[in-house]
Amino acid sequence: MPGPDRFSALAAEGVLGLQPYVPGKPVSELEREYGIHDSIKLASNENPLGPPPASLRAIDAALADLALYPDGAAFELKAALAKHLAVDPAEITVGNGSNELLSLVAETFLTPATEAVHSQFAFLVYALSVQATGATARIAPANPPDHAQPLGHDLAAMKRLVGPATRLVFIANPNNPTGTWLGAAELRAFIGSLPPHVLVVLDEAYGEYVEGTDWPDTLRWLDEFPRLIITRTFSKMYALAGLRVGYSVSHREIAGLLNRVRQPFNVNSLAQVAARAALDDTVHVTRSRQLNAAGLGQLSAGLRALGWQPIPSAGNFVLVDTGGPALPWYEKLLRAGVIVRPVANYGLPNHLRITVGLPEQNERLLSALRSLMAGKTP
Repeated sequence: MPGPDRFSALAAEGVLGLQPYVPGKPVSELEREYGIHDSIKLASNENPLGPPPASLRAIDAALADLALYPDGAAFELKAALAKHLAVDPAEITVGNGSNELLSLVAETFLTPATEAVHSQFAFLVYALSVQATGATARIAPANPPDHAQPLGHDLAAMKRLVGPATRLVFIANPNNPTGTWLGAAELRAFIGSLPPHVLVVLDEAYGEYVEGTDWPDTLRWLDEFPRLIITRTFSKMYALAGLRVGYSVSHREIAGLLNRVRQPFNVNSLAQVAARAALDDTVHVTRSRQLNAAGLGQLSAGLRALGWQPIPSAGNFVLVDTGGPALPWYEKLLRAGVIVRPVANYGLPNHLRITVGLPEQNERLLSALRSLMAGKTP
């Protein structure tokens, strides 16, 4: 029987250096490890309002058909998305969350002879997807801390890394974990400046949370920029993270290529009906945006009052500089029953990412921090 080291020798080269993505700690794991109860999770950018009521009703109605395979083409979901977004259904690819779509794009367009560009503090899945293909990742330095968009995408630096072997440029707008964003004019100019052999993957997982007149309506750019691939998710605004459903919109030829690589039945039946129902629940979206805007203000003001420096955010989370190593604060908050997200794995060991919760959850976090800073037991 060969030893484990021999199996490594059989693996694809791009896989060997991968480090598994580490998600936020689940509440059940925290309570099991620490023997505590009534914990809250502000770590994974989930919507604290939960799924739209219409989605829950749709799931209940679909339970009787679980013995059947889902529609592998997601015809009804794609039709609903096409109507909602005013695009052609042939331009849509569905995924097991937008994470799968990011990987599908990498698998479709990258080889060991090609390169992809992303920003220094961008979503970790970009780097993982690129490395798994054996392609080379070219990582652009982020904006400096004193920039108007601290630690965000420096498009000029990204452009300098684009070369003959570049096939993909990944951009998150807003960006996770920083919460920073790009305005319409600068993003449009950047995309228009790229050579024809480069595709742009625009990750808009948090786009529904953005409020402001400068937010780009990128779906209307697809005719002008046929090399643009827009990915979105139902995990954030629509609170269907547990069902794993996302989608991309792109030129129909790109969508056709992605669908060649996409696994059959990759989006389950309950996810499909829940996502379709969520699209019509405008009340849920309005409530979520209002709650998030108030929560961002509550958290940012509270953290500044404690002497920490939060970064301006357009998402449903805030990244905060703790002024020193953040891991001890993370561990102390765990013992107080509050889960946040340390981001040392992003190269930010002095920062915590905190999801916007309900008002009382935000206050519980701030109260725990005030107690900890005062030397008290939360």
